[in-house]
Amino acid sequence: MNPPPLDRFLRLLREALAEGTLLKLTLGAPTGSDPSLRKVLVRPVTLKSGPCLAFVFRHTTQDITKNLLPDEALGRIEALLGTELKTGHLFTPAADAMLDLRDALRPRLCLRQPSQATSTPADHDRARARLIEPDTGWLHTLGVTTTEGRVCGGMEAKFRQLNKFVELLSHLLADTKLAAVQPLRLVDMGCGKGYLTFAAWDWLRRHGWPAAEVLGIEARAELVAACRRAAAEHAPAGLSFESGTIASQALAGAEVLVALHACDTATDDALAKGVEAGAALIVVSPCCHQELRPQLVPPRVLAGALRHGILRERQAEFVTDALRAALLEWAGYETRVFEFISTEHTAKNLMLAALKRDPPGEREPLAQAARELAAFYGIRTQRLAGQLGFSLSGTEGA
Repeated sequence: MNPPPLDRFLRLLREALAEGTLLKLTLGAPTGSDPSLRKVLVRPVTLKSGPCLAFVFRHTTQDITKNLLPDEALGRIEALLGTELKTGHLFTPAADAMLDLRDALRPRLCLRQPSQATSTPADHDRARARLIEPDTGWLHTLGVTTTEGRVCGGMEAKFRQLNKFVELLSHLLADTKLAAVQPLRLVDMGCGKGYLTFAAWDWLRRHGWPAAEVLGIEARAELVAACRRAAAEHAPAGLSFESGTIASQALAGAEVLVALHACDTATDDALAKGVEAGAALIVVSPCCHQELRPQLVPPRVLAGALRHGILRERQAEFVTDALRAALLEWAGYETRVFEFISTEHTAKNLMLAALKRDPPGEREPLAQAARELAAFYGIRTQRLAGQLGFSLSGTEGA
């Protein structure tokens, strides 16, 4: 006699976990014992503590996320099926298994051809694909996905950008001295509609920082109000939004500062705020490099080339961000400059990351390097240098 469908379904789940072939699991058809619970989404993740299952309890007005160790996760799934939820859909590369317990007299288990993959993806590819799930509730509220969890037309580049951002954030955080067990405060300055703010909060809470606090700062009141409504629906704790500008905001206690596409010297304001706060990680994506362009005195060998406006503009971008990196090195940070996303989404695709060094290192050679760069192009003043009390002419401030 065959075991009951529920037992067979749980056996398939255990085998998928043991073999590392679980792609995802969906539990649905709520019984009403919890009136607000709609469904539960489960997927494998790898944290610093080891393999876990990430649960998203999707309620009517909010999502609640939890990471459980495999044995605890199996116990939770067994407790949910048949009591609070009546259906289960297990996805593996070999098959889809569909459990239906809604008819207590005739429970059913159906096996179908795999819908998610024909082979087990490599660990690297699987991890990349699972950074942000398209059926996450806040993505729909922000207009990135449909109610069915599909990326909306015209938002594909935004969805890729969000995944790339959290991928980079994960690598950068791993290179800091921030321990995943401690509370973490991340501030997103000039957060706009809150896409990246929500993405950071979602990723941190699911990947080892369950007590993370994420704050979005935005000058436009209507965007702050919209972000607050979305946060009230999907982020019961740890995510907030405030009205303000980069220059006016106090950032004491921020371990991570993010400012993407802050215009012109607003990027310098963000970098200075991060240094002042002693942030362990500062991440910016500069935009609209206007400050230094009028000051540029091209070296004689470049004078002919830089008579062309587009080349002069790109030279100003290069000099501005190279000088910013040099100043951050002087201020005690290791800097990294790299491409953020493909230029098909935005031409402003450079990212500058600064990781606080401990100890800070010898400052004088770094100061000399920054001054030599400025002198080569005739740069006399620059906003970040002024805010850091660094004299480009040779006399450091306080």
